Amino acid sequence: MLLHRELDNALGLTEMATEMLLDPRTGNNGQHQIGGFLRQIVSGRAVKTGAASVPAMGRFEAEVLTQAANLDALAELPGRWINAAHEKQPPKFITLDMDSSESPALGDQECAIWNAHFQSKCLHPLFVFNQFGDLERCALRPATFIAPTAGETS
Repeated sequence: MLLHRELDNALGLTEMATEMLLDPRTGNNGQHQIGGFLRQIVSGRAVKTGAASVPAMGRFEAEVLTQAANLDALAELPGRWINAAHEKQPPKFITLDMDSSESPALGDQECAIWNAHFQSKCLHPLFVFNQFGDLERCALRPATFIAPTAGETS
């Protein structure tokens, strides 16, 4: 975790995320700021300053991070973090690899749909990685029904 904290401090990753994410919470009940929630994952500072409780983290994930503007910012964030690292040590070239993945759904999970290729009800996200294996961008594509072909069962 120390390496993550040092990288975060050197590149300003948490600060970048804090600037991009909107906080829709109002009132005086917000003990923790967005940066504090994010740092709790990568830093030991939360132990000294008082970590957010499990319910507070759950509300942060469910109510703050799921805002439409924040979902867009979260999709953009990995690329910005990689750009910050490349500013320190630019690569000679960049190769991008685009691939999809099967993410099996449990029950009636939102956005999940039957996929005949995977023979399962699943999410089918699209990922873009660079040659170093870093995630540049990801997207959960809109669900569309893929009908079974001849010989497949639905």
